[in-house]
Amino acid sequence: MRFLIAVLIGLSFLSLCGCRFATDQNESTPMVSKQSTANPSQAAQESSRSAAQGARATDVSLAQVDAVQASTIAAERKIIRNANLTIEIDSPSDGIRRAAEIAQAHGGFVVTSEFTDNGGRAQSQPSQTVTIVLRVPSSQFEQALENIRKIGNRVLQDKVAGQDVTEEYLDLEARIRTKKALEAQFIEIMKQAKKVSEALEVQRELAEVRTEIERLEGRRRFLENQSTLSTINIMLQMPVPIVAANTTSFLGSIRESLGDGVDTGASIILGLIRLIIFLVPVGLLIILPIGLVVRVVLRRYHWQKNGTAGPVNVSSE
Repeated sequence: MRFLIAVLIGLSFLSLCGCRFATDQNESTPMVSKQSTANPSQAAQESSRSAAQGARATDVSLAQVDAVQASTIAAERKIIRNANLTIEIDSPSDGIRRAAEIAQAHGGFVVTSEFTDNGGRAQSQPSQTVTIVLRVPSSQFEQALENIRKIGNRVLQDKVAGQDVTEEYLDLEARIRTKKALEAQFIEIMKQAKKVSEALEVQRELAEVRTEIERLEGRRRFLENQSTLSTINIMLQMPVPIVAANTTSFLGSIRESLGDGVDTGASIILGLIRLIIFLVPVGLLIILPIGLVVRVVLRRYHWQKNGTAGPVNVSSE
């Protein structure tokens, strides 16, 4: 019984000590905060920390703005895209119609189309070739190209090229703005000119500036047109005929050899006949006169060598 009472007293004492310790901690915490608030150096440190956090937030916001601007510039890039396709198709004339339909479906159009019929001169069957030039919007370039690849049996050549002209385009815009500002200055100077010579000089400079502005604007319009509409060059051609393998038998080979021999012999005989026909007029018109002249010359030389002037006729008295 006494032991139980002692245990209860000890537990109550420990609980009272724990409550007092928690109260002391709670009371000491505001004191520390008050002291830290009252200390000016600590306040300055806290203000510097808050300023640094604000600066980091500002850097993050500026970085976001730069990223948005970069994405906007990337979306407005001027890229000239061209494609060259060579497609094998059974009916090139039908391929013209299908290519035109694909271009119209994607907001494009046919620039030129050329049809050529070889007429079977180089092959055993007629051969047809079609050349088409299409212009489609740049946003529809890939889809139109994919559909055009499907109009024939197989694609023999597929070449896609792109040229980024954004830098040149921006440079043209900057130069145009500069030239227009210079044009405005010349106009103001011309209004204030008091002499005719001064007005004419300013007018000449103004004409050169306007000519340069027109040239730059023409180049800018060309780049904008080429980057807005992509070009697709298509060549449609018929399949090349496959030559059958030579399956000639042994007797057929002998027959062909005999035929080749007969043809060769006939060619030789015809050549000899042509040679004889060629030599007959040559001999009559060239060789025979030359032979007669040579004979007369040799005879005279022989007479002169024997001391005679020619044949002598002896008559009896």
